[in-house]
Amino acid sequence: MLAIMSATPEESAAVVAALSARQTREKGRRLYQLGILHGIEVVVVFSRWGKVAAAATATQLIDGLGVTQLVFSGVAGAVRTDLAIGDVVIGTELIQHDMDATPLFARYEIPLLGQSTFATDLGLRADLAVAAQAFVRDDLAVTVPANVRELFGIRTPRIVHGIIASGDQFFSGASRLAELRQRLPEVSCVDMESAAVAQVCTEYGVPFAIVRTISDSADDNASHDFPRFSREIAGQYSLGIVTALLRERSRRLARANH
Repeated sequence: MLAIMSATPEESAAVVAALSARQTREKGRRLYQLGILHGIEVVVVFSRWGKVAAAATATQLIDGLGVTQLVFSGVAGAVRTDLAIGDVVIGTELIQHDMDATPLFARYEIPLLGQSTFATDLGLRADLAVAAQAFVRDDLAVTVPANVRELFGIRTPRIVHGIIASGDQFFSGASRLAELRQRLPEVSCVDMESAAVAQVCTEYGVPFAIVRTISDSADDNASHDFPRFSREIAGQYSLGIVTALLRERSRRLARANH
């Protein structure tokens, strides 16, 4: 079964509304919504915010519900200066930017695992990139009104691959962002959950992929841009990309069965 984790309640609600044969299971103050989307069995859940919350959700998905693959969609603040609101980042590797157990371990290294980054599954990553391209090309203009796109300056969103950094910190200041860029110049964007989910999936041996839509520039305007983007756009991006992903999977299954 495929898990669809969402980083905001708006994203989760948009995907849940599209499910058929839906069943709800409540565990640990979370609602896990099981159902069918484009002929594929999925479970959808809002991760909650922060690394601990997201790790707990991922653990329940794997250990409690037996998911075999996990896709995590959400929004993120741009770290790369060439990224704009509405662009999509497909995670290649995940790193916890606030992990620092020095001098016992190297900075960013996860104690006892001997690694500081977690790589996403190549196949899932490639499928997500194709799905994101399909959404931007075919569905974005239909699902997000022109005036809303104009408000955020979304015209021709880019799909990029890059490293995503996570930590229990909401970036909303230019000085903090500059400090992160200096420490981790290879990072594309920042969020509060993905690297924790990546660690859980790696420890359990579950293939995973991460897709993040740029909602803000992680600077002094972030606290204004993020809430409105989450309300008006994030759900449509998440649903559109997930739908395109599952639609293609369904086609592959149909071809394999003929």
